[in-house]
Amino acid sequence: MKRKILAVILALLPLASGCGKKKDAAERLDTFPVKTAPAQVRDLEETIILVGSIKAKAEATLFSRVPGKLQENLLKEGEPVRKGQAVALVERDEVGVRFEPAPVPSTLDGTVARIYLDRGENVTLQTPVALVVDLSGIIVQAEVPERYAARAAAGQAVRVQVEAYPDRAFTGRVSKVSPVVDPATRSTFIEARLDNPAGKLRSGMFGEVTLVTGSRSGVLAVPKDALTDGSGPAVFVIEGGKARKREVELGLQGDRFLEVRRGLKPGEKVAVFGLYGLKDGSSVEVLGETTGEEQE
Repeated sequence: MKRKILAVILALLPLASGCGKKKDAAERLDTFPVKTAPAQVRDLEETIILVGSIKAKAEATLFSRVPGKLQENLLKEGEPVRKGQAVALVERDEVGVRFEPAPVPSTLDGTVARIYLDRGENVTLQTPVALVVDLSGIIVQAEVPERYAARAAAGQAVRVQVEAYPDRAFTGRVSKVSPVVDPATRSTFIEARLDNPAGKLRSGMFGEVTLVTGSRSGVLAVPKDALTDGSGPAVFVIEGGKARKREVELGLQGDRFLEVRRGLKPGEKVAVFGLYGLKDGSSVEVLGETTGEEQE
């Protein structure tokens, strides 16, 4: 009798083992692999990236006051010039009459950017002789798309990067915002002023303009990847191996991080990877965690 009972037990062992494996497999199928990041206090900026053109804060094309021939260029391109200083001399072209050479004076302090004529060339009252620019300050002009137009305002900070100096950002402030939207481009014109003491920025350059439309210090934030779709903004907080859907109130939206005004506490872990199919109460397996700094 004992032998028969032992035989039955041995026969049932594989079945019990198989049931356990199936149960484990089912549990694994119902478990979502996720990565998490903590809600952290940080400084945030809300920005708009634009393309801008750079010009000197003042430019002047110089013309002769008399017709004739260019007698001499007194300055070369790249040389500094003072307001009223002669850049070139023009010899009047009148037969039988001798005149003193007429100077072509600069109308501003700056640098000679272009010399347009060679010695002996004809000069009329409409012939440009030279171009003088004041590069001590720079103006950056850009177009803000209509959907962002309401967010642009005078006084906002800008950062400008150009290909010539890819590792450096030049800073300034918005000085002018057009009150209208161009019907052709559906955008609003803005202008910003930047200091240029070393003369590194040059008129005619193009650059990437970062317009800072808002900034706050010491706000609670999570990566943008934590935001999930639904009736309103929400995140999945990971607690005790479960995903708990939590509605949140958002503030500033940076390039990679979102300000959370309500709904989270510092240090709470939110899912930033594996959100597809995730529901309130889903079992999760945490594959890893990011501090949030790696997101920047």
